[in-house]
Amino acid sequence: MAIVPHVVIVGAGFAGLHAARGLRNAPVRVTVIDRTNHHLFQPLLYQVATASLSPADISAPIRGVLGKQHNTEVILAEVTGVDAQGQRVFMHDLSIPYDYLVLATEVRHNYFGRDEWEQFAPGLKTLQDATAIRHKILLSFEAAEQEKDPEKRQALLTFVVVGAGPAGVEMTGAVAELAHKALVSDFRHIDPALARVLLVEAGPRILQTFPVSALRGLSSRTALHKSNAIMI
Repeated sequence: MAIVPHVVIVGAGFAGLHAARGLRNAPVRVTVIDRTNHHLFQPLLYQVATASLSPADISAPIRGVLGKQHNTEVILAEVTGVDAQGQRVFMHDLSIPYDYLVLATEVRHNYFGRDEWEQFAPGLKTLQDATAIRHKILLSFEAAEQEKDPEKRQALLTFVVVGAGPAGVEMTGAVAELAHKALVSDFRHIDPALARVLLVEAGPRILQTFPVSALRGLSSRTALHKSNAIMI
């Protein structure tokens, strides 16, 4: 029996799954390693963070996605190192050999050298991030409902999003929509519509990675006005 090459793919995000599925009919043995048991559709994380969707709506079991792919197995583990010369992948006390290696690990948010900000400004890259942000947002409205001091109440109803890329703009609009629509009749002592959402961007406009023509002539402030948000 011929020995087929062993392809190890680290990470089951978009790139990792695409690589694995692209090899489904190839004469190779594929091993996919990920430290979670689910594939995550990251573009909709902001909707989980603002209670529009549940975590199950934007995630799927990796084993289920690749279950019918007979040349592929899945390992739930955290990769701790790679020996490129010896062609082995290490996962704490376990290691496996490979003939070909694909590294498709996750991305992380960047604090531009100010990592101490992370405890105050969480990123939005995982389901855990999204559910933690949702918890904080909803509890802010609950705390504001019980707060008697007007200034403290307004502080509880003020939300700041840093970065006006696609995720930042979507998150800003979703928080504003949550306050102005979903929660508008849920409280007795506060008006959720009085919540302020501030989008902070160092550049001159939102969505700077998109050409100006793609924004169809809308200015940053006009676009955000539709979400009752403010750009500063």
